[in-house]
Amino acid sequence: MNIHSVRSVARAMLIAALVSMTGAAAADERVLISYEATPSVGFNLPKLKTAGYAERAAFSKEVLEKIVPKIAASISVDPVVLETEVTPGGYLLKTNASLQTEATLDDVTADRLAAAFGYIFHQHSVLVSRLDDSSGSTGFVTVRFPEDTLDATVAQRFFEKADAVEKGLGGGYTAFGDEQIFLNVVDGNGKPYSGLDNARFLDGLKRTAASFGPPAPQVSDSGTATARFIGNDWDKAPKGEEYAARLGGAGSPTVTGLDVVATEYAVLVSASASRFGWN
Repeated sequence: MNIHSVRSVARAMLIAALVSMTGAAAADERVLISYEATPSVGFNLPKLKTAGYAERAAFSKEVLEKIVPKIAASISVDPVVLETEVTPGGYLLKTNASLQTEATLDDVTADRLAAAFGYIFHQHSVLVSRLDDSSGSTGFVTVRFPEDTLDATVAQRFFEKADAVEKGLGGGYTAFGDEQIFLNVVDGNGKPYSGLDNARFLDGLKRTAASFGPPAPQVSDSGTATARFIGNDWDKAPKGEEYAARLGGAGSPTVTGLDVVATEYAVLVSASASRFGWN
């Protein structure tokens, strides 16, 4: 498993022109998969909601080391090709520790890997994106902070400020090093979940950056991306059946292998719950 920092390559990924020739991404294009390691459903952890960033980050680092490589191997992806980092990530005005996995994968494999992550980690959805893709309709905006000033606290402050400046900007973000990246993700009908078109999305973040500080950030990049959510409705599919369907279905060799990994993951959840008082 290659878990060296993706910070050195994140900027290159943002400015790389990943032009789709057929509507499905080529195998040599970089993809970013964004998700959390702490479970959203399926575990009785009433105090997890109030867990701090440090606790979640510590758990995420353990999962990255012990579980992520096994998930990749279970769907025939060499863990060595994955570059993964624990970073702040925001969703619906809340910042948590997130995992960001970057790799050179085609769309089918990327979606299968996202489904495997969602299945094991009991996530409502996992975000798959290719940044700065001129064929995409999802706008992205990169907000750059002075060196070594962007941490989880600053990221959350900016997140809240952005939503106050323009309702709709509090949907979500990803952080890499000194950069906070916002995606204006669209639904199946091409409508942004934010309710903002890309121009208004960009303008709102420019106005937020201009009025924020210290530290004083600036919008350093913007463009279009392809982005989609791979998800599971746990109320209707309590065993992760929608994720499993992308992996061959319940009882398939892939899902059977993942179920073994799921048992190991549950052991880590239990140990961390006892350690941090999440029960």
